[in-house]
Amino acid sequence: MVELYGARMRLGTRQRRICFLYIAQAHQVLHSLSVAVALALAHPDVQVDIAATDAGVLDYARLLVGMLGAPKIGWRLLKPAWLRALRTADGSPPKVPMLAANARALADYDIIVTPERTSAALRAMGVKSKLVYTQHGAGDRAGPFEARLGAFDLVFSAGAKQRDRMVSAGLVRPEACAVVGYPKFDLVDRLRPVLPRLFAEVRPTVLYNPHFLTRLSSWPAWGRQVLEAFASQRRYNLIFAPHVRLFGGRPLSRIPELAPFLGHSGIHMDVGGTSASIDMTYTRLAGIYLGDVSSQVYEFLREPKPCVFLNPHNVVWQGDDSYSHWKFGQVVEHLNDLPAALARAGDGGTAYAAAQRDGFASTFDTSTRSSSDLAASAIAKLLNG
Repeated sequence: MVELYGARMRLGTRQRRICFLYIAQAHQVLHSLSVAVALALAHPDVQVDIAATDAGVLDYARLLVGMLGAPKIGWRLLKPAWLRALRTADGSPPKVPMLAANARALADYDIIVTPERTSAALRAMGVKSKLVYTQHGAGDRAGPFEARLGAFDLVFSAGAKQRDRMVSAGLVRPEACAVVGYPKFDLVDRLRPVLPRLFAEVRPTVLYNPHFLTRLSSWPAWGRQVLEAFASQRRYNLIFAPHVRLFGGRPLSRIPELAPFLGHSGIHMDVGGTSASIDMTYTRLAGIYLGDVSSQVYEFLREPKPCVFLNPHNVVWQGDDSYSHWKFGQVVEHLNDLPAALARAGDGGTAYAAAQRDGFASTFDTSTRSSSDLAASAIAKLLNG
């Protein structure tokens, strides 16, 4: 269903319109939705619409906007329904075909704001609207630093490190990059999701957060053994919350390799589909981070805490910008060394605290003004430019 308030005529001129576009999973919503709210509040003369290719994603955005107490915002579920019903391996409708099917409608917007890079394809589809890329994480892996960034009129950066890397690589012009901080922190701070009690036994809690890309993830080589190791001990509780794309949106009951661990009193599993899997609930609950290359480690390190990184691919990571975060904790090169690494982390060692603080400061701009307001101001400047 379409609920749009845009396209009104005022004094003979078309009302300016901005679309916040979501064509992937719900986790991306948290990286820009608070910017849409800030923009609508600060510029009531501009029509702000939220569009999505998935009804569940649109409903989630609508729920969050209601909790944030936003002004009137337009809502658009993109067509056609038959294409929307198709699902790719990551559980979302096919991105490029959905963009192509909606290119003409999207071209009516002055600005299209998106947290993912596939929407750069709108340029090849003839869409002349200004494009803004908000990012959906502030990690180190090389993948997001790629040529499609050049298609955007404005690219957001969480902090100096991300900006400098994009600019020095020639991917983004300095004047087309705005350092705005991390709007997701604004949203989480405002909503402050209640932390659930997941375990009956009080023990140190480890978050295992493997990435979804096979060539980078610890899951294919070591993941099952990691779960078995935690299942056979009673020193730690484990939250298994991988990147939501690892299992493509499948429910736990349809993932055979996880069946032996269902119902284990010391293991909580969430492979996506819940708000807790994306709203920093688990990064706030856990006392030890266990992972590989996910940008969620930076969300975990909003406060210095022990980290352990798994290296089943034998990556030579020292000096590689894509593994800068591995300086924040122990790196396990052989799985047999994991128990000792966890024991050292569980002792609350602060050996990496200084590196974590420095890394966080270079990753995120922490100015007193909210990230959402900074981002909204940058979009308004682009609109008026």
